Amino acid sequence: MKKVVILSVATAAVLALSACGGSNNSNDNAANKAAETTHEVAAKATEATKEAATKTVEAAKETVKEAAEATKEAAAKATEKAKEAAAKTAEAAKEAATKVAEKAKEAVSGGNEKGKAVYAKCVSCHGADGKTKALGKSDPIAGLDAAKVEEMLQGYKAGTLNKHGMGSLMKGQVASLSDEDIKAVAEYIASLK
Repeated sequence: MKKVVILSVATAAVLALSACGGSNNSNDNAANKAAETTHEVAAKATEATKEAATKTVEAAKETVKEAAEATKEAAAKATEKAKEAAAKTAEAAKEAATKVAEKAKEAVSGGNEKGKAVYAKCVSCHGADGKTKALGKSDPIAGLDAAKVEEMLQGYKAGTLNKHGMGSLMKGQVASLSDEDIKAVAEYIASLK
């Protein structure tokens, strides 16, 4: 655009100089021609400027459209990734909740089905929760240390322990239990709270 304006001004100057050498009438004609030429050049320059501005606006619109489309695609990808991450997090939370539920179940049962099964023969005297005084004589056994319970049961089985005068009764109860059974039931009793 600068070139067109400079060219227009230069053309007008040349025409004006060449017109200076003639008569007044020819000067007027030359001045009129120079003015017309300048006007035409200015009109062409204005038209070229309008076209350039229109092209620039169209290019800007296209760029904005492309940027909007790219942003839309990026947002869709980000949303998809967020959904995937949320699904993975939900699955992990579900697995963790399942594990916690299993741990809670184990805590309630002591996680020891064998010990629970062996304890079934103890329920009538010690209670389902191990908090009953057996025959009104013994202390509650719930939560006792597993090693201590195992030691006591082994003592009853061997006939070397007669706590609260319950030695012979307890010997009959534990006589058929293996060392593994005694260990399992001791751990179960320790888990009772």
